[in-house]
Order: sequence, then C-alpha cells, then structure tokens
Amino acid sequence: MKHHDAPAAPADFDSTTPLARELADLTRRRHQVEITKLPKPPQTRVFTVANQKGGVGKTTTAVNLSAALARHGARVLVIDLDPQGNASTALGVEHRAETASVYDVVVGETPMADVVQPSPEFGGLFCVPATIHLAGAEIELVSLVAREQRLRTALNEFLEASTPRFDYVFIDCPPSLGLLTINAFVAAREVLIPIQCEYYALEGLSQLLRNIELIEKHLNPKLRVSTILLTMFDGRTNLAQQVAQDVRSHFPAETLDTLIPRSVRISEAPSYGQSVISYDTNSPGSLSYLEAAAEIARRGA
Repeated sequence: MKHHDAPAAPADFDSTTPLARELADLTRRRHQVEITKLPKPPQTRVFTVANQKGGVGKTTTAVNLSAALARHGARVLVIDLDPQGNASTALGVEHRAETASVYDVVVGETPMADVVQPSPEFGGLFCVPATIHLAGAEIELVSLVAREQRLRTALNEFLEASTPRFDYVFIDCPPSLGLLTINAFVAAREVLIPIQCEYYALEGLSQLLRNIELIEKHLNPKLRVSTILLTMFDGRTNLAQQVAQDVRSHFPAETLDTLIPRSVRISEAPSYGQSVISYDTNSPGSLSYLEAAAEIARRGA
C-alpha cells in the first residue's frame, strides 16, 4: 500500500501560515534526504537496541533505522530476538512456528546463514526471524555451555563468511533483562537506547546503564552506549520538550539531534508488514528515521 505525494498548492495558497511553513519544511527535508550520500562504516557496526521499559518504540526504531540505511544502499541485518517477532512482521519475513529462526541458532547449532531471510522492503536488508519457540529459550539457555556468548559466536561466523560484507547489524531485544538480552549485549559493540519523550521516560534508565556496565566489565569490554534516540516526541507539549532537554543534558554526546515524532503512519506501517520508510516514504515519521539513520552513519564514519 503506497501513498502518493500531496497535491500541489492552489494558486491562492498563503505561504505564511503555520501549515505552509510546515509543508515548506517537509519539502526541504525531503530534498535533503534524497541528495544525501551516506558514508559506509569501515567495519560492520553491531547495535543492540535496548530499553527495559516496554512501549518506547524499540522494535519500531530497529526496523525503521535498518530500512532507512538499506534504502541508502547499506547492507543491513536485523536479528529479531524478541519472542513476539514484531520486527520480523514489520520487515515482511516469514516467522511461523515451523520457520527456521534465531531460536535454532542460539539454542541449537544451526548456522545463521541457514535462517537469514531477505526482507522484501529493500535490496540489502535481511532478517533473522524470531518465532514463538524463543519464549522458552531463556530456560533452555541456562544449562548450555557458553550460554551468554552463543549469539556472538554465530553472528561472528556469519559475518566473516558474508560477501559483500554487512555494514550494520541491529539486534532487537525483548524488554526484559534475561539471557536473550545478555546474548544481544555480548554480541554487540554499540547500544542504541530509544527513549520516549513522556512522563517517567528516564525511569529505569539508570538501571539499564548499570546492567550495561556489568556486561562491559564481565562479558564484553568493547560494549558502549553510543546512541540515544528520542522517540514519540510531541512538540506541542512542555513535557516532551522538558524530557528532550533532560536527556540531552545528561547525554550530550550520545543523543542524536533528530527527534522521532508521534505519528499514526509509524504505528500503522507494521500492520501492512512494512517499515514506515516503504509504507509512506514522505511522511514526517519516515523523514525523521531517514535523518536519524544519516546521523548514525556520519557518526560512525
């Protein structure tokens, strides 16, 4: 389901109204996104998208940043590590119970290459799907050897054998800190934390940062929080402005300039098995994810 560009403005259109300014701004941003050439990272960047608070736009962020980077020509892999499989759904890949999935990689010995599927969204975008079997993986992992490193080992083998190489990997975690999330942190180099611009946004963040610190100390010394993305931003409320300001003052270097707005289009897209990037390319939500992806690419070059 594709949406068409807005019709041209009528002759008596007043270009000084707020709506006109907003349309002019969208047109300028759209043009900027179209002409932007993104640098490729010198080596594969592996991100874990994490926040122990549910409903902050974690999966949405993983899916749309991946799609945005793939649209710009990057090769991107999304690993869906959430038993709900929402990232798999949004990327349009098969993840029924009998589908070979990340469960077979982490709990079994299946090579990742055997479960990776291309996403119909964009060439260069791939997904390791999650199935309902993953719900029991936490318990099954407990008794396995090197239980925290299983995803890292499988991912490294896959990346080493991949030609052409992948530019980005995004791991979408469940919203709890269990062995699956620990596997994601151990497999990644960078953590991307989406924070919603709402009341209690920073609640749980210090706990998350402490957990990341523990993982860094004991299991993965290369892990760091590199990126914080403000999501569900509603510019009309003082609260959203205040939260954005607080996050920026605490994390000036990590917080992206781009804000992701609250948007119906962003929420609708997954029900069509699409990212907002392909569902409605010219919407403000899509442009914001394209801009955030460009910032991430430039920071890593």
